[in-house]
Parts: sequence; C-alpha cells; structure tokens
Amino acid sequence: MRPICKVLPIAPSTYRAHAVRRADPGRLLARAKRNAMLMAEIRRVHAANFGVYGVRKVWRQLVREGIAVARCTVARLVRAMGLAGVVRGRRVRTTVPDPAATCPLDRVNRHFKAACPNRIWVADFTYVATWVGFVYVAFVIDAFARRIVGWRVSSSARADFVLDALEQALHERRPFAGSGLVCHSDRGSQYVSIRYTERLTEAGIGPSVGSVGDSYDNALAETIIGLFKTEVIHRRSPWRSFEAVEYATLEWIDWFNHRRLLGPIGNVPPAKAEARYYAEAEVQALAA
Repeated sequence: MRPICKVLPIAPSTYRAHAVRRADPGRLLARAKRNAMLMAEIRRVHAANFGVYGVRKVWRQLVREGIAVARCTVARLVRAMGLAGVVRGRRVRTTVPDPAATCPLDRVNRHFKAACPNRIWVADFTYVATWVGFVYVAFVIDAFARRIVGWRVSSSARADFVLDALEQALHERRPFAGSGLVCHSDRGSQYVSIRYTERLTEAGIGPSVGSVGDSYDNALAETIIGLFKTEVIHRRSPWRSFEAVEYATLEWIDWFNHRRLLGPIGNVPPAKAEARYYAEAEVQALAA
C-alpha cells in the first residue's frame, strides 16, 4: 500500500478511508450517499419514460414526485451517468461551407426576379429520411416563372449529384454563352467546388454565391424546396426507399411545372407563364 501511495501520491490514511467506504457504503459521506440515491432515481425516471427525457424533464419529474433537487445537480449526475434525452427534429446539415474554397461574388443580392427566362437560376438541395438512410434531392430553378429546370436524387451529398442536376438544366434549356445567365446558390462546398464552378464557366453562365450570415441569401430555392417538403415528403412519409423518393419527386416536378398554380406569377403554372412570355415576345417582334 505504501509504495502505491508514494507513486500517486496520496496519504495512506486517505487510501484507508476510501477503502473502508467502498467496503461499507453505509460509511460514505453524506453528499456521496445523496448522489447515489439521486442517481438511482434519475436512472429510474429515465428508463420509465422510454429513455427520451433529458435533464429538464427528469428534473421536473423528480420535483413532481417530491424529491427536492437542484436542476444543476441533475445535470451533473446525468452527465456523469452518460444519459441523454432524444432531440426532436435533429437537423442534418446540407450547407457545409468550405473555408479553403474561393467563392464567387453575389450577383443576385436577394433580388430573385428576372425579366425573362434564362436570366437567373437558383440551385439548392435538401434531404429526405428513409428506412434505408438519407436521400438527397437537388433542384435548379429558373427564377422568371419558378420552373424547375433540373433535378437529381442521390444517396450521397457529394458534388457529383448537384452537378448532375446542373447538367440536366443545361440540356433542358440550352443557354448560349453571353446571354447574361447567372446561377445562384448558397456557400455549400458542393456549389463552390472547382468542378461545379468550371462547368458554369464552360457553359457561359455567371456563378453567384450568397453572402455569409444572410438567412435570405437563397430564399427562392428554399421556398420551392419548402413546397416540395410540404406537398410531398411530409404528407407521404414514411419513405421506404431511394426509388420511392425518386419517383415521387419526378411526379411532383411534372405537376409543379405544368399544372400547379403559383400566385407570384399570376396563378398559372410555370410552363404556362413561360409560354405566355414567348408568345408576347413573338407578337412584339412581328409588330416591330
């Protein structure tokens, strides 16, 4: 015993007192006894409530049962026991800034209105929880009539899948270099990647990235994604597979573009608003 006490170092009397208390819990100090009693009660309350209670609710339940204890004491003991409650709506981060990446300028500055199609595109993606894990859905939206011109569903959030959505938009709209088209996104690492920026430049599209700390930096894309989550994802959950999400997204986008009435564009579908613009432009051209 003495060599151990020299190495630690502690007094032999301290070690003997600790050994006696371990052998006989009745000789524990008053605080240690109370902690042991409270830990047993905390574990009971936590287990009796499906393991979902955190510090606040465990403390409130103990008080309701007449056990006088401070919340900070419960927090200390819960932490020491390694217990935790569940968190509702735990957020999955989709926008992960890359501090090393060089970001383009913000060419839109929260002005998500375009005088004609193929002037401003906005891009963003979201996630959907399924039985087999998260599925990610990327969108490219034309700001003129809020038409979805590109989309992609993926089982990973790497830059490839937002690039695939962009490729679909390029194939669908075929913008020409020098048209003044700008593609706006947030500062997610997928959108400021070298491959994504180079593809925009190659297609003659000006890259634009939202400002830091601005909750409205990509408000139009977030609005369309909000409609998608409300009208499809939340209403039809739970989702069993990647394929189910992909097919439902395809159905919704077709309906959204061709049949859904949108108030901001005059209560007509996006495709109708674009067709009306081109018809009016043709009439003006003939008149001129």
